[in-house]
Amino acid sequence: MIRKPLKSLLIPLFVALLLIAGVTPSVRGFFQQSYSLKELQSQKLNWEVCYASFKCATLKVPVDYNHVGKDFFHLKVLKHEATDPAKRIGSIVVNPGGPGGSGFDYAYNAEYIVSQEINQRFDIVGFDPRGVNLSDPIRCLSDKQEDIYLASDGKAGTSAEEAQLISAAKMFAVACAKVAGKRLGHYSTVETAKDMEILRSALGEDKLNYLGKSYGTFLGTLYASLYPQHVGHFVLDGAVDPNVSIRNQNLVQARGFDLALTDFFKQTKSVTKAQLVKLLAQAETHPMSGNDKRIVTPALLITAVASALYDPQEGWPRLASALAKAITTSNGQLLLDLADEYSHRDANGRYTDNQDDISQVISCLDFRDSRTLAQIKSDEPVFAQTAPIFGPFLTYAGLTCHYWPTEVVAFPKPLSHLKTPPILIIGVTADPATPYEWALSLHKAFPSSTLLTFNGDGHTGHNRGSACIDSRVDAYFLTGKTPNGPVSCSA
Repeated sequence: MIRKPLKSLLIPLFVALLLIAGVTPSVRGFFQQSYSLKELQSQKLNWEVCYASFKCATLKVPVDYNHVGKDFFHLKVLKHEATDPAKRIGSIVVNPGGPGGSGFDYAYNAEYIVSQEINQRFDIVGFDPRGVNLSDPIRCLSDKQEDIYLASDGKAGTSAEEAQLISAAKMFAVACAKVAGKRLGHYSTVETAKDMEILRSALGEDKLNYLGKSYGTFLGTLYASLYPQHVGHFVLDGAVDPNVSIRNQNLVQARGFDLALTDFFKQTKSVTKAQLVKLLAQAETHPMSGNDKRIVTPALLITAVASALYDPQEGWPRLASALAKAITTSNGQLLLDLADEYSHRDANGRYTDNQDDISQVISCLDFRDSRTLAQIKSDEPVFAQTAPIFGPFLTYAGLTCHYWPTEVVAFPKPLSHLKTPPILIIGVTADPATPYEWALSLHKAFPSSTLLTFNGDGHTGHNRGSACIDSRVDAYFLTGKTPNGPVSCSA
């Protein structure tokens, strides 16, 4: 089975408990030198055996591509080698999403994320992007601060709640600036796409083969816009529309989660939507607690619900049980468990990685909401009407970025008419996190793309049990051939 399934805002992660691979003296010497961008682009990876059957290496990339000096990120890379070396085709770089998801951990689960035939013919390679997990991670808040930050009310129904949101946003921005220092403006997806080009070269590949899910589709799109000549076989699953505004991102995603919640209640018999609405109201004034007296705030309750909605097979039954227990016993421990898995918090109150922090750092460098606070507030009724459950909690999403002390790292907009070899885009009709309309938009942005539609619930379509989807992904990686036109699939 897949090791320790966790969830992020945009994509489920399959994270293993890993140790940082050691660095040989020769590699240490490499890190101590000053290199030009051309020399960095020609570096070779020094692979070492790790975790018994994998290979690990470290890739050196500049912090600032505009001023390559003595400051570098050291990106951790993991490779699951092709199991049939005689028939090896090349490498596939994988990214599970996020932002802030660990590609290193994702590749560690290569046996489970792609088919046996793909594992036989390809090296599966994953890396932790700059600032993520094992790659010079940035952690803005302590565990206790993280608890307070994530539990704080995510909506602003009153002036006091609005003031609390603003205070928390400012606190987070100041904390990150203090920790990151001069690196604060250099955790963007544009820069990670440039890092991926250095990785392609270091792998010795003329073309980059890539499997990106959710946020990973945005990373793949930026790479394709920067390096179309090096695009190999690209599969973008759970597509993100790179041209949609922050306001509309939040609004469409809120609607997606509400629609998934409606589907959930159609299938479960143990709880009702009215009971969830009542729990959310009670959480405002008389919140329940878990086994250790930890309070289930409205923000943690809605996080628990979101966490489960990604996965109809396992998440939905767990959500039904958690809500039923909360309703019948006023014990919210199962809800806290779901929320903690979403945030990567262990039973001892420790956060096992830095994804909560780095995801916001990356987001603030990629996008910035152009609305004023007054305009955001005026949108409250629109969000609440469009998505009564999730809308109020996503109205102010991205507020931290209003107080970010560095500028957005620009990328060409709109991203359209991207000229690449044929690629595959996968969209799920009832995806709560990356709505199907985003897949349609990304399909239009890549004239050479073929759209595979998964008719169903849950997040992303590949490796979800649909032979219709999976066989076409495999055939594409193995032969480069895409279907003659759009394909509609079911589980």
